[in-house]
Amino acid sequence: MIYLGSHVSFKAPNYFKGAIEEALSYGANACMIYTGPPSNTRRVDVSKLKIEEAKDYMAEHNFSIDRVIVHAPYIINLANALKPETAQFGQDFLKTELERVSQIGAKTLVLHPGSHVGAGMDVGIEWIINGLNEVLDHDDTEVKIALETMAGKGNECGFTFEQLQQIYLGIHKKSRIGYCMDTCHIWDAGYDITHFDEVLDQFDSILGLENLLCMHINDSKNPLGAHKDRHENLGKGYIGFDVLHSIVHHPKLEHVTKILETPFIDGKAPYKEEIGAINLDGVR
Repeated sequence: MIYLGSHVSFKAPNYFKGAIEEALSYGANACMIYTGPPSNTRRVDVSKLKIEEAKDYMAEHNFSIDRVIVHAPYIINLANALKPETAQFGQDFLKTELERVSQIGAKTLVLHPGSHVGAGMDVGIEWIINGLNEVLDHDDTEVKIALETMAGKGNECGFTFEQLQQIYLGIHKKSRIGYCMDTCHIWDAGYDITHFDEVLDQFDSILGLENLLCMHINDSKNPLGAHKDRHENLGKGYIGFDVLHSIVHHPKLEHVTKILETPFIDGKAPYKEEIGAINLDGVR
């Protein structure tokens, strides 16, 4: 059995329950949400998020809360050494997001490691380590942070497995850190996933396959190593459908929740069709 879903909306009036309804309409048994707009700080109080209604609905449809992934907002940048107030804001907001994720009942929060904004990779990674320690050392939830593999666009930190390992080694509460592998990102970063077993072995030797908490399944608009980060619909990009299909169905990854983040087509979500295509027997 595989666990496959997509990004879904999280909006008024039904919030969490509406998100699960949308996921099920795509034939999914997993999903990813933001607890509010990904590019700003506006957040609705958790009492209004229809959490209990969602959980009842999930129970009726055999949809596990363990398969609900939450993505942290993009505005968090723990690596910004040039503007310490921005890094501090990121710490503060990450603390509140962990609390919200815990109240929702989800177990995994995906986080972009951050951008060093010109200060240098080692400096950026040092600030990420310090920021994560400041947050996690004072957090008593059980939510795990999944550091996302990045494409290496601009000054992004975390586009190699070694960079992510460097972050991990500096974390005090290592049990609270894992990873989210994005197929578009690692392709754009230079990992040739047309030879996926080799890439997966490399990931395992450096980061540990047991620490892979979830995956983003996306094709790429760009050739290998472009460092661009532009998602494409499955089979429409440089990676190709067959490669992505084999990754989703890889025997070593059956337990890993997989999320589509592919672009809308003519203003409509493609997820029902893509889930149906990549999971030929249908999600069960």
